[in-house]
Formats: sequence, structure tokens, C-alpha cells
Amino acid sequence: MDFSLSESLQQQLKWAEQFVQTNIVPIELKVLHSNFTDQKSEIASLQQQVKEQGLWAPHMPLAVGGAGFDLVALGLLSEVLGQSPLGHLIFGCQAPDAGNMELLHHFATPSQQQQWLQPLIAGTMRSCFGMTEPSNAGSNPTLLQTEAKLDGDHWVLNGRKWFTSSADGAGFCIVMAVTDKTAPHHQRASMFLVPTDQPGYQRLRNIPVMGDVGSGYFSHSEIELDNCRIPAENLLGQQGDGFAMAQTRLGPGRIHHCMRWIGVAKRALNELIAYTQQRQISRHAVLSDMQTVQTWAADSAAEIAAARALVLQTAWQVQQLGFKAVRSEVSMIKYFTANVLQTVLDRTVQGMGALGMTDDTIIAFLYRHERAARIYDGPDEVHKNVVAKHLWAEQSNALSSAQS
Repeated sequence: MDFSLSESLQQQLKWAEQFVQTNIVPIELKVLHSNFTDQKSEIASLQQQVKEQGLWAPHMPLAVGGAGFDLVALGLLSEVLGQSPLGHLIFGCQAPDAGNMELLHHFATPSQQQQWLQPLIAGTMRSCFGMTEPSNAGSNPTLLQTEAKLDGDHWVLNGRKWFTSSADGAGFCIVMAVTDKTAPHHQRASMFLVPTDQPGYQRLRNIPVMGDVGSGYFSHSEIELDNCRIPAENLLGQQGDGFAMAQTRLGPGRIHHCMRWIGVAKRALNELIAYTQQRQISRHAVLSDMQTVQTWAADSAAEIAAARALVLQTAWQVQQLGFKAVRSEVSMIKYFTANVLQTVLDRTVQGMGALGMTDDTIIAFLYRHERAARIYDGPDEVHKNVVAKHLWAEQSNALSSAQS
């Protein structure tokens, strides 16, 4: 494996690091704890600087307006941007828009791309992705109950979605709905492009996450589809391909998420170090003098380094072999990195004491929102099951080969 970086990529990462620390981190608390709409002009100004630097939408090809990063380079940039909750948004590669751009790039018709993909890449529109439902296990999307029925030249959608991230202010939603109940389980659902101002589409509420309702991009909504009629041409891809398309979206997303989590964990560790170095606990000692705190920092640094190496190795393998060949490794990095993140954040809250529980620093925001890392895109238990099955299969194959 070769992780050597080109001179140009090193310079791009260096610029991004400085931009995050100098321009993004100082405004993050103001943006996160006010109405998102009120901060749009300041965010747009920073986004324009990123565009001028040529780093806008790094996950998309140059031909469609992106920066054309490969998976390893994108992971390294995601690590840098993950140090602030605003990082990916300001660089035009935020979830769920990033995954939706990839879906539209791969599966949309030319007219769909013109209507939906181009403004999404340009940053003039946001989107959301409606798959998870309140009455079904998100770990098993074959249980979806939202339905889409063809009525003449329109599809009629009925159902309810929740934890539809960033639906507040989104221009459209990619909705996953069952189109054929009689088909094999993984061929029952399809994807649809639904404008958020379409009659029958309603955002019921922003769901409080550990008490934080959020607004705009930083929110998770509950959505109702009540006889929502959309033109037949709003079907994305082929009927029945919803699950296969979702996997196309989720595969790269797990690499992006894991590297973003590495950035979050690094930020948390740095906050712990900075706080404990100046927190006086007696006339002659600060908190960082305590061996327990030093152990927390040392353990966190080692765990972050281990997770980072595992994720980069997996990203490199994906580039060489494809996602299918390293499915087990992709599952492994998902639960391993999410748990490292949770552990590091928990140590930081503990080290900062009462301050860590408040919104006076970024840590409480990260703690309540990143706990979901062990749940979304497949809970830990599902991914561990994937890895275990792979290990069992490898052992069985080895025994069969030895006996033959």
C-alpha cells in the first residue's frame, strides 16, 4: 500500500486546515446556536472562498463542477473538515447532499440532472434523503412501508419518514418507497425525486436530538407523504433498483463518515488538552498534571491513530478492489471508528467537567449529535455481524482447502 501524497494534495490539505482553523472554527458556535437562515450569507461567503480555491465539492468529478478527489484524498480532506461541524457544509460535500449528488450523477436522466444535480453541485439548493421510517427498524430497509403507486402518468406516494436529515430548508427529497410488494425483498423499492413544496409532502417537525431541535441544515425531520402526486419522470433510476442504488450511495459514504469522525475525535482531544493545561485545580497544579488525564490523552491519541490507519487502508483497498471485495473491512471501520469517537468524546466531557455539559464549547454539540454514529448507516451490531460471518466463512474455506 502506498499512502504517499502528491505535492498538490499536501498543499490543498494544508490550505484546508488553515481555513478551517482561521475562518470556520471561530463562527461555529454562533451558527450552531442561532437560526440557520440568519447565517446563510456568512456561510455563502466562506463557500465562495472555497470555490475560488478549487476545493468545492471534492467528491464530484471535475467535469460536473467538483474537485475530482479520489477516495483516499477525499478521506484525508474529510478528516480536516470534520474538525468543525461546519466544515463539510462550507466545502460543498456535506451529507446528505454528497450522497444525493452521487446518486443523481450515476442514475439521473439528463433532464433530472439539469433540474436537480446542477443546483445541488452549485450550492444553490440543498436536499434530503427519506428512507428511515418511525415504525420500522432502520437496520432492515426491506421492511419499508411507504408506498408509491402508478396512477396514469403520476406516482402517488403515501407514508411517513423520520430522521430525514437537513429536510428543513431542502429543495427536494429523494424518497425510497415500495413499488412492488410481490417482488423479491431487495427489488421492491424505488427512489423518487420529490420537491418539498409538492402538495402532499409535509415536514411535520424537527426532531429534538437530546433536546436540540436544530434548524436548517443542522436538523433531522419527520416527513409525511399524504397522496403526494409527482410526475412519472420523477422516478430516479429504474423501478425496483432502490436498494441497489442505496448501496451505491452508502459505500463511499462510510469512508467519508469514518474520516470525518477521525477529525471530530482529533478536535475533541485537542479541546481536552487545551482545557486541562489551563484548568487550575490547586495553587500549584493544573488538571493536565494528573496522571489519569495524561492516560486519557495518550489512549485517545493511540486509538485515533489506529482507527485512522484502518480507514485509510480500507479506502486504498476499495480503490484497488472495489467495495464488494472489502465489504467486511468497510463494516469493521464503521463500528470501530464510531466507538473510538464516542470514547474520546466521553473522556473530553469528563475532563472538562461541568463546562463539558454546556453549550459554551463545541463539545456538548458533538457529544449529543455524534452518539448517533453507532446507529445510522447500520448500527454496530449489524456491522459486527457482517464481519463475524466473513470470519466464519474464511475459516470454513480454509478448512475445506486443507482437506481437499
